[in-house]
Amino acid sequence: MTRAPFFDDIANGPAGGEAHWLTTADGLKIRAAHWVARGETLKGTILLFPGRTEYIEKYGPAAAEFLARGYAMVAIDWRGQGIADRTTNNPLLGDVVDFKDYQHDVAALLAHVETLDLPKPYFLVAHSMGGCIGLRAIYEGLPVTAAAFSAPMWGIYMAAPMRPFAWGITHLAKMTGFDKTLSPGQSRQSYVNRVKFADNTLSSDREEFDFMRNQIAAHPELELGGPSLRWLGQALREMRHLSTIPSPKMPCVTFLGSDEEIVDSRAIHTRMAKWGNGSLQLLKDARHEVMMETPAMRKQVFDAATALFDQHS
Repeated sequence: MTRAPFFDDIANGPAGGEAHWLTTADGLKIRAAHWVARGETLKGTILLFPGRTEYIEKYGPAAAEFLARGYAMVAIDWRGQGIADRTTNNPLLGDVVDFKDYQHDVAALLAHVETLDLPKPYFLVAHSMGGCIGLRAIYEGLPVTAAAFSAPMWGIYMAAPMRPFAWGITHLAKMTGFDKTLSPGQSRQSYVNRVKFADNTLSSDREEFDFMRNQIAAHPELELGGPSLRWLGQALREMRHLSTIPSPKMPCVTFLGSDEEIVDSRAIHTRMAKWGNGSLQLLKDARHEVMMETPAMRKQVFDAATALFDQHS
């Protein structure tokens, strides 16, 4: 295993966090970090699947919450974000060649977790885009016992008239070779750097919003802007495909804020209504980042997720 940079100065996580480079089956270099309390008896390991634009240091506080409840945690820099390899020459452009390529990252992470000999069983915690990747991974045999989803990207929030436009422009961009350009209405600057706290759709907690902003300020190499048209087209196709597959039998809990404006809440309600072994918890006044909301909301999320995991550990 090759050690990778780990920005402990901004992670605000438990002591002893380590990062390593992983190589995917298609030859990309990605990064993973893990937190584990050596010498303590733990109940299992959380596989943390971040959302788009995110990076492992953002989940240092989550690692502390899970470790305090008896679980080790490992998180990943997906291809195209954090300090993992990019798929375009522009490091600020969020891009993926094919959405299914993220499953190569999942496979590399699983092999890494086995090498580290982290405690079993494994549990999935997946946020936003990670929820889309995680659902696909469950269908493909991800060896987790139960799952918790945070505002999963099973649909993208957009006005109804924009949906046909999004499908049309991504198809046209692909046909004409312009799909590696920035999606309309997006910026090459990271969201937290260009939006004021009062206008943000991520968190109602000022301290948590500043935490995200300060991380990027301290390590600009972690910054990522808006998605490419290729990413958008691939995401739309993946979400449409997943919507046609019945919900898994795996036990799960899904958290959704009442003020969600990034992912499509309707798609989450539809999915969870048909998830026989799953439950949906609605958080009043919460925005997109339910694990980075007010202290009371964060406690509710971590307590409920680990209560489910405790039943299956």
